[in-house]
Amino acid sequence: MKNIYFFTGFPGFIASSLIRRMAQLDYPAGHIYLLVLPAMRQKAEAEIGGICKKAENISKEQFTVIEGDITKEGLSIEEGMRFKLAEEVTHVFHLAAIYDLAVKRDIAWRVNVTGTENVNQWVKTLKALKRYVYFSTAYVSGKREGRIYEHELDMGQTFKNHYEESKFEAEKRVRDIMGEVPVTVIRPGIVKGHSKTGETIKFDGIYFLLNTLTKFKIFPVIPYFGEGTAEGNFVPVDYIFDATLYLAHAHAETGKTYHLTDPHSYRMRELYKMVMEAYLGRKPHGTIPLSVMEWLFSIKAFRKWLNAEREALEYFTCKAEYDCSTAQKDLEGSGISCPDFKETLPAMVRFYEAHKDDRDKQLKIV
Repeated sequence: MKNIYFFTGFPGFIASSLIRRMAQLDYPAGHIYLLVLPAMRQKAEAEIGGICKKAENISKEQFTVIEGDITKEGLSIEEGMRFKLAEEVTHVFHLAAIYDLAVKRDIAWRVNVTGTENVNQWVKTLKALKRYVYFSTAYVSGKREGRIYEHELDMGQTFKNHYEESKFEAEKRVRDIMGEVPVTVIRPGIVKGHSKTGETIKFDGIYFLLNTLTKFKIFPVIPYFGEGTAEGNFVPVDYIFDATLYLAHAHAETGKTYHLTDPHSYRMRELYKMVMEAYLGRKPHGTIPLSVMEWLFSIKAFRKWLNAEREALEYFTCKAEYDCSTAQKDLEGSGISCPDFKETLPAMVRFYEAHKDDRDKQLKIV
């Protein structure tokens, strides 16, 4: 029997890419329902057309766009459709969220927390549900340091930004319903482009470093930023998609949380050196104290010149290490593994070099 899917977050990058990959891997999709904000309907229809054009084993007839809003009670879905979904849907992927490190608290709370509460309540009405996949982040750990385990969540931590805090609060609410519905929580590390093509839709995370090096290359010497002893956990998007789809359909017990992080990650100092050598063919010399960089990043004109968010600097200093033993164990035999950052670096740099002037890929820095 084919599965009936429901996605939030379409036509966003994660939802669109997961569906594309699901079609490529030929997961048995009887029908796919897509919750879409009314203003995004036209873009959603175009995205469906693009998916179907590239995948031979899926057609437009297998999609239904549902206008709605996760921040509203009942997801603002029309009553007749809610009854239909309650009878049919087997798999829910809740991907809609605000992912910006610099997001304001009220916006983060409304979308990430209240939105998830509403999805949770709706999911409990589904009679045929096999799996509720919630897309979280490894950084619900906030400012915690040391070894972070997949089963841990509320350890009294504080947070680097409102994005982390809101995702933590949202995941707490998902955990509250684990005894009522079959939940799988996915916690990716910092997402980077495709491991082989380098493709990404936006230049954030590790790309802030490339933006910085683009401006700093005019200087005869480029130093390290701080000691760089923190772990840098940058994970290619194709690993996250393949692992998520596998774990969402695996026969492993539900109620698990998975760190989709790099099991063999590098320290930020090593990553900085690797990226500079690959991009500029140069090596860093000397070290600027991170406190100086933090002061510079407090200046709006400097941030805008670099095209980099000041919130990213804290990831240079937070010494957290993400244990992913549960994910690694449940992925055994699947052929899915996180590639070494070194192996993905040439493709990442090539794609960045080709698209760094694309305004749609660069974040608006405030």
